[in-house]
Amino acid sequence: MSQLDTATAARSGKGHRDENFPVASHLIHPRHRGAILAFYNFVRAGDDVADHADLTSERKLALLDRLADALTGAGPSDPEAEPLKSELAARGLPPRHALELLDAFRMDARKNRTANWDELIHYCRYSAMPVGRFVLDVHGEDPARVWPASDAICAALQIINHLQDCGKDYADLDRVYLPQDALDRHGATVAMLGAPQASPPLRAVIAELAQRCLDLLEEGAVLPDLIDDLRLSLEIAAIHRLAVVLAKGLTTRDPLSEKVHHGKAAFALTALGGVAATLARRPFRGRIVRGAAQGIRS
Repeated sequence: MSQLDTATAARSGKGHRDENFPVASHLIHPRHRGAILAFYNFVRAGDDVADHADLTSERKLALLDRLADALTGAGPSDPEAEPLKSELAARGLPPRHALELLDAFRMDARKNRTANWDELIHYCRYSAMPVGRFVLDVHGEDPARVWPASDAICAALQIINHLQDCGKDYADLDRVYLPQDALDRHGATVAMLGAPQASPPLRAVIAELAQRCLDLLEEGAVLPDLIDDLRLSLEIAAIHRLAVVLAKGLTTRDPLSEKVHHGKAAFALTALGGVAATLARRPFRGRIVRGAAQGIRS
């Protein structure tokens, strides 16, 4: 096999500690961390295939199909799939969420522009929402109660990452997640993403999308209070608070000319703020859950 004939050969070297948001931090109970990290590593392998600059679209699709077949048992074993396959079998969970992530990577392999907000959210349905759903399922949470709020948060996290990396994605992959209709609305162009500094029209696009992320985060803000597992609740509260701060930063700052992210101290303080707020509300959780249940039924 050549060096690009396996998903392992296409790996970028990026790991869970390199992500903008925590992945299976030590807030998560040790009995669940292995499954979440196995899921992350499988998804990371697929993402690296989709983002590989030297692979053709056809080759990317073939490698993604091979990963899917290895996970489901429809094809030969693959070292990138085996740990997750074992975790799923041990917990009696289906491969659905991981396979949906591969669908998102197939979208990336086939197209590199986004028409509008609805198309971006459709992409997030496969590229982000299954991540939250998997973590919740591993913890045995009630999908009907927690998936909608989780979906909103996960979509916001994905789009925040797109905004942070918009210049790099364009320069390295000729990939643009900023919706074309938003660019048109503000008189911006795709070519503006190649500049060292964002123009006022492009800044307006980024600010609009960041505000829409804040709206999604507001929609999902109740999630930590809906979760039975306290440690997972605190993990999500920390992530949510970090995301709100980043999205607010993107409404005024330029991701082309500066890094819009948390320093280590700010990261810790922001996350602790989310944890503390959730702990303070925990005594009132029953009332919050009952209110959410009434909303689901109505």
